[in-house]
Amino acid sequence: MNLSKRADEQHVANSVIADPEQHTTMDRSGAVSSVQAANLTMPESELVQIWTPMHLERLARTYWKYLSRVTLGLIRVEYTATERAIVFLTRPFVLLRFRAPDYVLGADRGIVRWPIRNGILVAKPDYGHLEIDVRRCPSDRPGYSKIHVELEVANFSPSIASWLGRWAYTITQARIHVMVTHGFLRSLARLELEESAVGRFAEDGDGSPFPRAGEPPVNVGDTPWRVWAGIAAALTAISSLVYLRYGHRRPLRLRAQRVRRRLQP
Repeated sequence: MNLSKRADEQHVANSVIADPEQHTTMDRSGAVSSVQAANLTMPESELVQIWTPMHLERLARTYWKYLSRVTLGLIRVEYTATERAIVFLTRPFVLLRFRAPDYVLGADRGIVRWPIRNGILVAKPDYGHLEIDVRRCPSDRPGYSKIHVELEVANFSPSIASWLGRWAYTITQARIHVMVTHGFLRSLARLELEESAVGRFAEDGDGSPFPRAGEPPVNVGDTPWRVWAGIAAALTAISSLVYLRYGHRRPLRLRAQRVRRRLQP
């Protein structure tokens, strides 16, 4: 849904990546802190409309939806009354599990924080958090406002660093996280926030956690199986062509060598 209500305009805000100089660090204990940030400049009237708890909740939902979309549905997020689980296709493959988020919204700052619980990628359970921090900042442009958005992972202990070493985390998971986060921050220029999966702060909501205890989880993200079937078929076709083009040459060369050896006096 376009919050600007202008279907002909794709980018309502201007998004500029503004990471701190030391955006990803690891301390002696192996705990990682990573901050990616962007500055969004938009008309003041647009900001006034979206500076509400409901839109803060929708911003959080937009991040999870983007994570699923950019991985072509391989990653899904399941909402329960007490947690958010990042799942690879289906349970029991829970990569990361968070407690239900805490929301704070003031006149100039909004925060969504998910405390880390556990998961395949977590070496130290119940330690650290994921957070989206939104702050209103002065703008040099009359009639416009600037928002500073930070997405922070703090005190996260990655399992891959424990298994293979810190270098393995640095060149794999850390880089993937930064690329995905930058993509998400740039996408905010469209101001197209997903509808909340649970509607805790919706106009007709009562502010209580949802889904409630005993209710089935709410799933965010769909796996496009037809797309993956097409990718698999394309890879199979390419592999077959490569084999037909090059795979049979070596056996023919070996046979020719054997024939020449037999013909030698």
